[in-house]
Amino acid sequence: MAVIKFKIPAFLALLVVSVAVALVAGIPLPDVIKTVTEGMGGTLGSVAILVGLGAMLGKMIEISGGAQSLAGKFTQLLGPRRVIAALTSAAFLLAIPVFFDVGFIILIPIIYGFAKAAGVNPVKIGLPVGGIMLAIHVVVPPHPGVVGGAGILGADIGWTTIIGLALCIPVGVLGYFVARRLNRRDFTMLPSTAEQFRLFGTGTSQVEQEAAQGTSSVAVKSEVKTAPSPAMIITLIVLPILMIMVGTVGAVILPKDSFPAQLAAFVGAPLIALLTALGLAYYFLGIRRGWSSQHTGEVMDSALAPTAIVILVTGAGGVFGKVLTVSGIGKALAEGLQTAGLPVVVMAFVLAAILRASQGSATVAIITTSGLLAASVADGGFSPFQTALILVAMGFGALGLSHVNDSGFWIVTRFLGLSVADGLKTWTVLTTVLGLAGFALTFLVWILTGGLAV
Repeated sequence: MAVIKFKIPAFLALLVVSVAVALVAGIPLPDVIKTVTEGMGGTLGSVAILVGLGAMLGKMIEISGGAQSLAGKFTQLLGPRRVIAALTSAAFLLAIPVFFDVGFIILIPIIYGFAKAAGVNPVKIGLPVGGIMLAIHVVVPPHPGVVGGAGILGADIGWTTIIGLALCIPVGVLGYFVARRLNRRDFTMLPSTAEQFRLFGTGTSQVEQEAAQGTSSVAVKSEVKTAPSPAMIITLIVLPILMIMVGTVGAVILPKDSFPAQLAAFVGAPLIALLTALGLAYYFLGIRRGWSSQHTGEVMDSALAPTAIVILVTGAGGVFGKVLTVSGIGKALAEGLQTAGLPVVVMAFVLAAILRASQGSATVAIITTSGLLAASVADGGFSPFQTALILVAMGFGALGLSHVNDSGFWIVTRFLGLSVADGLKTWTVLTTVLGLAGFALTFLVWILTGGLAV
């Protein structure tokens, strides 16, 4: 209510509500501030590091021209007749380290270029690209919602990454075909976007100027003209994922407390994985390509300011979850779920979907849902794999129902030239279908792995 009706910032609203709930629930006054501090610190202990490192890696790929290089390689491999599939595949990889809003804006010049060459409306290319990027954003670390939710629920980042990526592949394929069906009708571009699209390629359009300037307040344009190779970009994205998987698989197959298990756990720690990738990016995308150390550092630093509010909102969500746990409200909710007979994985999806539709932010929806269900998950006796499934279900709940209260809705509709009505008929429908499909796959895995028997 505070976010929707009174437009109070989510960070402030979550803190105020947390304190109010603590007081109403009867937590002793001396313990209220302690609970708030512990909730904030406990959540941000890992979240701030992972989100910050992920943002820096994404910024290096963005500014170096890696997105264009990646898109061009996929188009070359799949051929000009499969441009939409090529860009969607490239977007799948790019979305792992890059936030949705930034990643979509990065790809807009490429979408415009291919759309103009093919003589089609850019919405035909941009819709499936945006769909898969948002799906990755809500279920795959190091994005803030899923990382924050993992911190609150105690979910394993490795299992969450493996499950999220595995399920996003069929979701992305479905998104391609759903978008193609939605695009069977022609959409009239908004006049302002139509003019930008007409001017694209002349060097005078706003999209080209924004692409040339980047999204940072510092001078971050590359000092060399050559973009990094697609193989380098793919390596930087895939390497930390493989390292995290080594840690996750090693914990299962290696003898506990043995040196190989300890080594795998160290190598597979998300912190070490992202630090390794960022170190390689610093050298191969920066220093080796002619950037000075100062310039490379400025590029990395420029990624941190936009993430500050996201990190603070995530921390405030952790405070909310801590208050619910300490007050006993979370336990009461858990008992209510058991009485209702609803599996916690279903409730995770439903609550996240409701919060997403009501206040717009997928990150806030995941964080708040995690706080509400933290006690249920803690008391449920779930395995690390099942806890990760519950978190992924929240992510897919936060994927759908993107509409006018979501900043992503306006970014997509603005750059693709869709009216509000057409955006609701296309983007909102696409995200909702993908959210439902993602949850259906998650629930299927939940059943097959014996989740209902817990």
